[in-house]
Amino acid sequence: MKTIVMAFLVATAAASAAGLAAQQPEVITAPSRVEGLPFSPAVRVGHMLYLSGQLGTLPGTRQLADTGIAAQTRQALDNIRAVLTAAGSSLSRVVKCTVFLLDIRDYAAMNEVYATFFPKDPPARSTIAGSGLALGARIEIECFATTG
Repeated sequence: MKTIVMAFLVATAAASAAGLAAQQPEVITAPSRVEGLPFSPAVRVGHMLYLSGQLGTLPGTRQLADTGIAAQTRQALDNIRAVLTAAGSSLSRVVKCTVFLLDIRDYAAMNEVYATFFPKDPPARSTIAGSGLALGARIEIECFATTG
């Protein structure tokens, strides 16, 4: 009986350790990453991806794609798609987005572009307008997605 209990405890400990190892954060890097920034493009924990906010910058630079909301929204979502691809996921696996706008008056124009990236069963979303975004951007979008 003592051997059975000991075997059970060893098996339980091994299963627990394997579960914890699967939950360790893994930093995802993307080819378009800008060096020198104090954050990662995404972090995977288990089957979840947590993406940092993406601006409408040209890949690998700190240069905004355009000054308008439509072009910056499109570029931010293209940047998100690139990070998701690097992590083995896709836009169809996004479960939640938060959109940060410089100006709430850009909401309708942003929505028009956003809807083209999520044409069917769009993810949950929040939209917030503030007083400023990095690099003078008009929009920043962060997402959570699954990998499997």
